[in-house]
Amino acid sequence: MLTLNLIRQKGKYFLCLTAFLVFLSGCGNTQINISQPGSIGNPTPKDFLKDAGADIFVFEGIVYSNVEDVDWVKELDYTIGEEVGEIIKQTDKAISFGNGTSNKLPVGTKIYDTDTQIYIAIVDDKEIRYLQMLEG
Repeated sequence: MLTLNLIRQKGKYFLCLTAFLVFLSGCGNTQINISQPGSIGNPTPKDFLKDAGADIFVFEGIVYSNVEDVDWVKELDYTIGEEVGEIIKQTDKAISFGNGTSNKLPVGTKIYDTDTQIYIAIVDDKEIRYLQMLEG
């Protein structure tokens, strides 16, 4: 009988120890190291529309931002190619953005490809330069 009681006491001790170790193992460091390389995705209209001065449009799921004030873009020589799209909707609400949506360009504005990475929107005979906003 003494042996049986001893086994029960050791069993309770072992069970408590096991439960404590399981609990303790769940308390590890679960922080994500943001310095690890990996894709976080391309910027969205919401990322840009936080800035009241943003001038963007979306084409084929990619955000294009006005780069008229960027020095290297000012110096860039380009040739306008074919029309690749048109602004079909204007909004300042990120949730309403889809392909062909802009927050500044008027509906009906034509978008043109160039022989560079720049896209051109023509408004009132003025060429406005836009660049894809890609991550990484």
